[in-house]
Parts: sequence; C-alpha cells; structure tokens
Amino acid sequence: MQTNDERILKSFNVGKVILPVILGLGVALWLLLRNFDKAAFENINWTWFSTWWIFLAIISVCVRDLAYMIRIRILTDNHLTWRNSFNTIMLWEFASAVAPGMMGGGFIFAIFILNREKVNMGKSITAILFSSFLDGIFIAVMAPVVYFTIGKSRLFSTMLDGDSQLTVSVGNGFIYTFWTVYFIIVAYKLLVAYALFVNPYFIKKVLEYLFRLPILKRWQTQANETGEQLIIASEGLQNKTSKFWVGSIATTFLSWTARYTIVNCILNAFSPYALDHFVIYGRQIVMGIIVLFSPTPGGSGLAEIIFSKFLDEFIPLGLAASLALLWRLLSYYPYLFIGAIVLPRWIRKRVINIKKVFPQT
Repeated sequence: MQTNDERILKSFNVGKVILPVILGLGVALWLLLRNFDKAAFENINWTWFSTWWIFLAIISVCVRDLAYMIRIRILTDNHLTWRNSFNTIMLWEFASAVAPGMMGGGFIFAIFILNREKVNMGKSITAILFSSFLDGIFIAVMAPVVYFTIGKSRLFSTMLDGDSQLTVSVGNGFIYTFWTVYFIIVAYKLLVAYALFVNPYFIKKVLEYLFRLPILKRWQTQANETGEQLIIASEGLQNKTSKFWVGSIATTFLSWTARYTIVNCILNAFSPYALDHFVIYGRQIVMGIIVLFSPTPGGSGLAEIIFSKFLDEFIPLGLAASLALLWRLLSYYPYLFIGAIVLPRWIRKRVINIKKVFPQT
C-alpha cells in the first residue's frame, strides 16, 4: 500500500521531464523546419547590443526566481534559509513544468516540499495557498489593465488580421478563450478570498455539500482536504504585519513582471527597429492566461505556437520559431533540468523510507 508521500512523489518524478521536452522541442522544431528561412539567419547582425539584451533576459529570469525566493521566505516568516528557498522554488517550478496548468500545476507538491523543509503543515498550507492566490491577483488586475489600455484590436491584431472568415473565427476563438479562462480564474480567486478573509467554514461546508453529488463524488476526499486547507490558511493569515502584506504583494508583482520582460529583452536583441514594449508585455499576459488552459505539461507545444502567432509582427521575418525556442530555453527548460538534478538529491536528504520510489544509484 503506497503512502500519501509516495503517491505525491510518483506524480512528479524526474521521468516526467521527457514528455514536456518532447512536446515543446517537437513543436518548436516543426515550426522551425516549416518556416525555415536561410536568408533570415544570414541577415542577423549580432552586435554588443544584442549580447546586452540577451544578458538582460537572463537577468530577468534570475530576478523572477529571486523574487519568488524572497516571497516564500516572507510567507514562512523567514523559516527557510536562502539555500532551502532556492530548492523549494526550483522544485515547485519543476512540478509546475511537468503538470498541466489547468490541473493547478505543482500546488500539492509545493505544500509537500515546504513541509519536508521542516515548515509545519499549517504554515506550509498557508504559504502555498496564499502564493497561488497572489499570483491570481496579478492576473486578475493586469489582464483588464492591458486589455482596456492597449485595446482589443491592438492586443489581438496578429490573430484577427486577414481576409478569410477562418482567420477571423480563429482570432475570435482566442479572445473568447482568454476571457473564459480569465473569469474562471477570477471566480476561483474570489472564492478563495472569501474563504481566506471572511468565512472559511462556510466554504468548507459548501464544498462538502457539492462533492456529495454523484457526478462529483469521486473528488470528495480532495474537496474535503481543500476545505480543511482553507481553514488552516485563513487562521495562518491572521494578525500579519504590514511588512508581510506589502512584501508578499510587491515580490509577486516583481516576479511576474520579470517573467514577462524576458520576451521583451529577446525581441529587442534581434529587432532592427524600435518596439512597442507595453504591447509586447500585454500580449504576454494574454498568452499566459490562454496557456493556463493547455492540457499539456507546462503548456508545452501550445506556448511555442502562441508565441509565433501573437508576437509575429515584432519578430524579424523567418525568426519566429527560433525565438520561440530561445524563449522557452531561457524561461521553461532550465526548471525541468534543474529540477531533475535537485529532486533525487533532495528526496534522499529530506524524505525517509521511499527508496523504492526513487532508488539510490
């Protein structure tokens, strides 16, 4: 009989790196071969300016992770050392990279990681649940800001431009998907907000009632656990200082802003003309929301396609697939490979009696 720890670890073992790598690289290479333009590569004029912007893209990746590390330390009342914070974030990103966004990424695994880093279960649940809530707040705030500031026609111009009815239908499909996923996120976060800050016991009872229905009964255990987690998290957030609230919100917005400026830096490195960086930033928020709907691990495959479609007007002709691959090489694949290295060592150090799950070689 498997323990709960073993089930969690088997859900996020290093073997699952293979699927997102195959999907992501497969789609990227297919796009590259399909749209390969020898002249486009020959016309690349690599300068110190290009090197500088690629360096800034790497800095953006580091700032993103550093902000996450600072946030997890704030949310655990500085219980974690910097080394433990690094391990926690890398393993959490790894879990998110091998789990579909529509399934909540590595949420449960993240709680497990913190608990194994000797953070008590109550504080672990509070930190991870509130982190997820803060990430949702960023999306809930910034999506309408960029949509109404930039405008629908400018945000989706690459999807709507074209004479055929099919092009318009596909473009409108992306808009509907964007708003559908957005409102699902907002509705869920409002529910979580009510549970965290108003009445978690009521939400727990609602979940218990709903998941008694025959169609939902198979998830009854998970729903009951979620209700308990909401109560624990709500109690954990009481009597927090202003430093806690300001620090956690500021690091959330910093990490997400750094995440999205990676693409701005990459495009600037290769573009021969001035770019509208706010539009690029806005389109990435749209892309990020749509990719959350992807059933593939970490949005592999869909992310590469959307990159080429949404940002095509800012990319020199013939380089869309190549820059999509470069973007994922900087912002996605490192977490797969770092996680695959860190995870087995972390398990041997932090987890007891599970050698049959990850045999030591």
